[in-house]
Amino acid sequence: MATANLTELLDREGIRYITIQHSRAYTAQEIAAAAHVSGKEMAKTVVTKIDGKPALVVLPAGEKVDFDQIRANTGAHDVELATEQEFATLFPGCELGAMPPFGNLYGLDTYVTRSLADDDEIAFNAGTHTELIRMPYRDFERVVHPKSIDIRADAR
Repeated sequence: MATANLTELLDREGIRYITIQHSRAYTAQEIAAAAHVSGKEMAKTVVTKIDGKPALVVLPAGEKVDFDQIRANTGAHDVELATEQEFATLFPGCELGAMPPFGNLYGLDTYVTRSLADDDEIAFNAGTHTELIRMPYRDFERVVHPKSIDIRADAR
């Protein structure tokens, strides 16, 4: 079941969304295939540390994070991947690695690659490895207020 704080936020904001049940999957591309969602529309949430502070990086399932791009676009000196041990307690109510791209729910900055805005909809983990949420991208942007930057390896 999707995390209560996520669905409460979406309902309170009057956002139309659908939940999609799928077989247990762990990588964004596996989830996209299991849920029959385009890999371009399926957003993966990556937990990073930007100058030592945890932050969410959101990009399409098939793309890779370019840490040099994040440094260049944020002015940070140090950008690295957070370990599961470092972020295990940051997302209450979520299965490890299944956090939604809503940094605002967890007190974290959210950076999203500009290419996700090209689609009308975004799909993402709903806090479990068996459910995702699909909603209009413009509503995601309105509620999360992500910082839109180029954060994918092929953005150069």
